[in-house]
Amino acid sequence: MLEALISSRTRIKLLLRFFLNPNTTAYLRGLADEFDESTNAIRVELNRFEDAGMLVSESQGNKKIYKANDRHPLFGDVRNIMLKYIGIDRIIEVVINRMGKLDKLYLTGDYAKGRDTGIIDLVFVGDIDKEYLVTMVGKAEKLIDRKVRFITYTADEWDALQQPVKPDTKYLLLWENNK
Repeated sequence: MLEALISSRTRIKLLLRFFLNPNTTAYLRGLADEFDESTNAIRVELNRFEDAGMLVSESQGNKKIYKANDRHPLFGDVRNIMLKYIGIDRIIEVVINRMGKLDKLYLTGDYAKGRDTGIIDLVFVGDIDKEYLVTMVGKAEKLIDRKVRFITYTADEWDALQQPVKPDTKYLLLWENNK
């Protein structure tokens, strides 16, 4: 559906890359390699986003590093659209309400890095009804037309880790029970 509104596939890839995880940084050649597109196509879109104030940049050596501008008035709205585009909002809506005592939900894997690969990796923390979770994730997959992989931890197990399971893995907090 987003493709009907935004005709440039490169633009959609950049929105996903920068707005799913606003702490993500990238540079022109790295993006061109990652997207398998010409540097010129990427440069045009990066310039448009930067001119609109949606991206900010800084020079690091001979590289210009880009990052989402989280102070832009539309930042939250664009991020929510990206979350809806990949279907995370539906997973949260379908799964969280009846699955047990969920404390936290994290996005990890490629989507946490801003890469649209079609597989959503989630970490559920809390006292979770796993049978219900499996059923609801199956329903959510049909709604969003993407695969979902997940792992569950009790709050004590998660706290005992004291560090992410894989140190180089990003964990984006999507939802937290504010008791």
